[in-house]
Amino acid sequence: MAREYLKKATLTATSGASDVHDIVTGILNDIEERGDEAALEYAAKFDKYDGNILLTDEEIEAACALVPEKLKADIQFAHDNVRRFAETQKQTVANVEMEVVPGLIAGQKAIPVDAAGCYAPGGRYSHVASAIMTVTTAKVAGCKHITACSPPRPGVGVAPAIVYAAHICGADKIMAMGGVQGVAAMTFGLFGLPKANILVGPGNQFVAEAKRILFGRVGIDMIAGPTDSLILADSQADAHIVATDLVSQAEHGYNSPVWLVTDSRDLAETVMGMVPKLIDDLPELNRENATAAWRDYAEVILCADREEMAACSDDYAPEHLTVQAEDLDWWLDRLTCYGSLFLGEETTVSYGDKASGTNHVLPTSRAANYTGGLSVHKYMKIVTWQRATREGSKRVAEATARISRLEGMEGHARAADVRLAKYFPGENFDLSANE
Repeated sequence: MAREYLKKATLTATSGASDVHDIVTGILNDIEERGDEAALEYAAKFDKYDGNILLTDEEIEAACALVPEKLKADIQFAHDNVRRFAETQKQTVANVEMEVVPGLIAGQKAIPVDAAGCYAPGGRYSHVASAIMTVTTAKVAGCKHITACSPPRPGVGVAPAIVYAAHICGADKIMAMGGVQGVAAMTFGLFGLPKANILVGPGNQFVAEAKRILFGRVGIDMIAGPTDSLILADSQADAHIVATDLVSQAEHGYNSPVWLVTDSRDLAETVMGMVPKLIDDLPELNRENATAAWRDYAEVILCADREEMAACSDDYAPEHLTVQAEDLDWWLDRLTCYGSLFLGEETTVSYGDKASGTNHVLPTSRAANYTGGLSVHKYMKIVTWQRATREGSKRVAEATARISRLEGMEGHARAADVRLAKYFPGENFDLSANE
């Protein structure tokens, strides 16, 4: 049967999005031209903050002292999990070499970028997990300098829990600056910072646009849109857990899509009945976000069987994908497009968002069709090298000369010719293009 939409979204993640490109471009150009002075002006305007931009050791120590011991232990627990997972990821990239042909050796080398800029959203909430996810992976990758950047609160500064997380995870500098001005400061190397080679971490639409504009002159993790989540559930799934997980992700923002894909009409209808009640029980701001997200962006899709469910999921390529269905190994083997996968009701997206070890900086808006999330690999350049003996270069030089002439690249051909002439004087080579 064709997919049946028991609930269809009336809006998409880009509906009604304002065009912030011109605003962000203007701010970036101004800061690049006028430097620290301009960045400080925007900080005063948008952050409403006039304290130190780069936190001193004393300020970091004072902020850390404000964090309750129990929360410190939780942050340390999450940091340890993320660090150990990142260390395991790093082991999958090795320096290697091989003899391509006798006498010609080529290799691969993994080199971390020098400077990373890690953005952790502030605002109403302390996005502690973002500091953990971005700084820890940069540290494990081997970046020489890591700047953690987070919006300060007026009269307060960066949230103490973010300061503590960035500090224990290995940030070399912690910057109290948010938005476009924070991204610009890291990119342009303001306030004595090294210019960032890569910018990572989530942010609002202005931060996302700044990263998009700057991409090319600086690396980025990805261009992120509103967070999205999809749950695959069969008739054996616990409807209350499914509904709770949907609501937990809808609270991210008013335009955060959540989707339920199932082959059970009974489950779908039960979940649809539960969600509004669970949303009503949330605190006010969370309730407002979840209400709008569920009303305007959520979908509930009924499929004929698990194969159709899997195909539907791959079409959506969700940032977060949860499976609450039988035969989890089948789903793990079958599914191909997602940012991070959560198998079984014993785990949940919230675990990945906060503390389980996998990274929560993930591809949104169907970008999981072509990329994964943040990892140590994002901070590393995989470069190649080669060396050869004179005899080892002989056959390569001949092929290079002929291919180059076929392509009309005479200069390339002559770079091979001179080596053959020097290394093998007196030998005759047919170096004309073979058409």
